[in-house]
Amino acid sequence: MKKGILTKSQKFQIMRICISAVLLALAMLLPVTGWGKIVLFLAAYAVVAYPVLWEALLNIIHGQVFDENFLMALASIGALGMKAFSEAVAVMLFYSVGELFESYAVNKSRRSITELMDIKPDHATLLKDGVETVVDPGEVSPGDLVIVKPGEKVPLDGTVEEGTSSVDTSALTGESIPVDVSEGDDISSGCVNLSGLLTVRVTKEFGESTVSKILDLVENAAGKKAPTEKFITKFARYYTPAVVAAAVILAFVPQIFEPAHPVADWFTSEWVYRALMFLVVSCPCALVISVPLSFFGGIGAASRKGILIKGSSYMESLTKIDTAIFDKTGTLTTGVFKVTDVKGPDDTLMLAAYAENYSSHPISLSIKEAYGEDIDENRIKDVHELAGKGISAIIDGRQIYAGNATLMKDQGIEVPESSEPGTLVYVAEDDTYHGHILISDEIKEDSAEALASLREQGIKTVMLTGDRDVIAEHVAEKLGITETHSQLLPSDKVALAEKIIDSDESGKVMFTGDGINDAPVLARADIGVAMGGMGSEAAIEAADVVIMDDKLSKLRTIISIAKRTMSIAKQNIVFALTVKAVILVISAIGLGNMWLAIFADVGVSVIAILNSMRTLVTRD
Repeated sequence: MKKGILTKSQKFQIMRICISAVLLALAMLLPVTGWGKIVLFLAAYAVVAYPVLWEALLNIIHGQVFDENFLMALASIGALGMKAFSEAVAVMLFYSVGELFESYAVNKSRRSITELMDIKPDHATLLKDGVETVVDPGEVSPGDLVIVKPGEKVPLDGTVEEGTSSVDTSALTGESIPVDVSEGDDISSGCVNLSGLLTVRVTKEFGESTVSKILDLVENAAGKKAPTEKFITKFARYYTPAVVAAAVILAFVPQIFEPAHPVADWFTSEWVYRALMFLVVSCPCALVISVPLSFFGGIGAASRKGILIKGSSYMESLTKIDTAIFDKTGTLTTGVFKVTDVKGPDDTLMLAAYAENYSSHPISLSIKEAYGEDIDENRIKDVHELAGKGISAIIDGRQIYAGNATLMKDQGIEVPESSEPGTLVYVAEDDTYHGHILISDEIKEDSAEALASLREQGIKTVMLTGDRDVIAEHVAEKLGITETHSQLLPSDKVALAEKIIDSDESGKVMFTGDGINDAPVLARADIGVAMGGMGSEAAIEAADVVIMDDKLSKLRTIISIAKRTMSIAKQNIVFALTVKAVILVISAIGLGNMWLAIFADVGVSVIAILNSMRTLVTRD
């Protein structure tokens, strides 16, 4: 549905409202009396009321008696029974207007996500034996070649085999600036090819592609309700039956204490009219509509900024964070490592590159890139990767170790101390130090800004890293982090993060990371935030929030949207309950009328919905 265009059902609803309003006006203005006037009123009522009456009947049949449809049906039929025809039509007419407004608001909120999520490709152009065939993306397998023409969406994740182009990644990252890609670059499904012809070798099945995972995250987001939403759902479940019971008491109990009168008159008394007003006022539409709509709008606003929040429950937790834990590499830093110095014999870099040949770790890749020569894998045997420490391998018959100081210590190898700010990869042959390689990782441009904004909000920042003390201290000093834990093994990182989480009883703990080894902590933290661009699939799956473009400064945006959303949701609750409570009292003591009751229902609902729609607007 395009922006600003009504659905078919909404157009039909408007038509019914207009016909009913015209018939109501004719009944009130034409000089007809008796059955002629009654027929016009009943026609106006039937046109606008039948969907509500039918829904109420179906719900009763299915055992779901007490809902807003039942309240409206009971109140309007009661008004008809008391010959308050104009009020009966008005109840349904304005209720339908409120329902229409709700439908439009929900669709507008949904479009804020749908427009962003309009990234699912309709087809893929498969290239086999020089022949192009248009197929469903689900029919393409990893290893196949697909052609992506200018203007088309990239159908599956892959690597560019041929061609150069600019691609629009805004649907994934929220960034409007195109990204240049060429041969050898990775490319994600959902991007739009803007210029050149690209040949892409598919690396993942469609079900595992970036676009599929994002769509799945958004579709499932509504299923994880915030405590506030759960409260409203539970509240409505008990509130509506209580209101009906109170209305029955209000209608008949006071009449017991009045002078005796025929039983038939009990049903047309002033007390019954007050009870009907009571029912209209008490309809919980404003709450059951506006609160979920607030959260849905907040999730949509975040999506437009390239931030995926997997459920409204996390939105509420984001407003209570008092400690933020960060992984270093790939989170606070770019994760792009470069060899900046080599100390030792001429073959030091070669030995390290051969030892790291089978590893995909960023440090290993940087060493192999610096070596820059083809590696003869026949020279490599007995490779063992030691988690968090390094690698051992037999190269040309020599026992080689490449890794950190912990690995060297485990092997009983003495290495020179270094205070250089960077990652040191020591190389040893047998039990003798051979040399070392210095690798540096740059701090992200927006890391300092992101952490400063958190501290301004009173949030404590902590860094956990497996790097050496000197590197951790260097990064911490640059970013203003006061608590740092370094030289941690993956298991140490999890244990330390859990200790921080368990010790923080007053607030919530957020962990931000990107690696496979961060997944346990992301899942354990109150709020796990993953870097969606560089982050591993395990980290993205375990996280509660995903930043698609890896910009850490968006943490401020996330928290800002969450606080604004919670504020608006609470405003709606307080406003709706206050207005309804006041008018319920007024109705019960006979100072109001049905028109005031209609305002308390429809008017409050419309105002609450309008307020909820403010969550769609972001200020950051």
